[in-house]
Amino acid sequence: MTRRRVGAAEVRRANRGWWDADADDYQAEHGAFLGDVDFVWCPEGLREADARLLGEVAGRRILELGCGAAAAARWLATQGARPVALDLSAGMLRHAAQAAARTGVRVPLVQADALALPFADAAFDTVCTAFGAIPFVADSAAVMREVFRVLRPGGRWVFSVTHPMRWIFLDDPGEHGLTAVHSYFDRSPYVEQDEHGVATYVEQHRTLGDRIRELVGTGFRLLDLVEPEWPEGHEGIWGQWSPLRGRLFPGTAIFVSEKPG
Repeated sequence: MTRRRVGAAEVRRANRGWWDADADDYQAEHGAFLGDVDFVWCPEGLREADARLLGEVAGRRILELGCGAAAAARWLATQGARPVALDLSAGMLRHAAQAAARTGVRVPLVQADALALPFADAAFDTVCTAFGAIPFVADSAAVMREVFRVLRPGGRWVFSVTHPMRWIFLDDPGEHGLTAVHSYFDRSPYVEQDEHGVATYVEQHRTLGDRIRELVGTGFRLLDLVEPEWPEGHEGIWGQWSPLRGRLFPGTAIFVSEKPG
């Protein structure tokens, strides 16, 4: 693993290949926490059923970007929404199809790149993603522009990402993960690579200010920035997320914005 600049094409190849190869292990490890028909925003366990960050969803056309196994899109369907679930990874969409067969809750599944959404202008009332797409592209500002394009005026765009301050620390849920070792201002992505130095996984870092400028520069109005607190009684560990770290500093940032009417 390293921190280095990576070109857009290498990022796309690496992350599509990673999620295709890792889909089975990811679902085996996290599927029970995420559920088959549920909308969980983050490892802290904040649910859309409680937070209502999307506002009214019944009857709304909703796009879930980076949907993974599409549990959130299926939950939205049970709430009367008209969701579409999109992901770059065929492996993750395979799990989405399997979960649809298990539950009987089916939503349209689309394999596509978030940088080139295959939808008409103003096609959706709401766009959302829980840890999807945004950290895994080289140009997240371009994703913001695509989301802006496919949203109707007055539509809401809500996304969760790893809290930017987490990039200061090692990716460790234990005590070693409490020591700051990286500069917050180093935007070099986290890269895993093979023996030939070819990237196999790439995750991007942006500061809070970067994210806000991406949104505002695109034309969105920022409504809220939610930093979920670690709940009492939650003893689960998800990667770098843990009760130890979660009780000291935030692990997730959820940006709530809208396209002006």
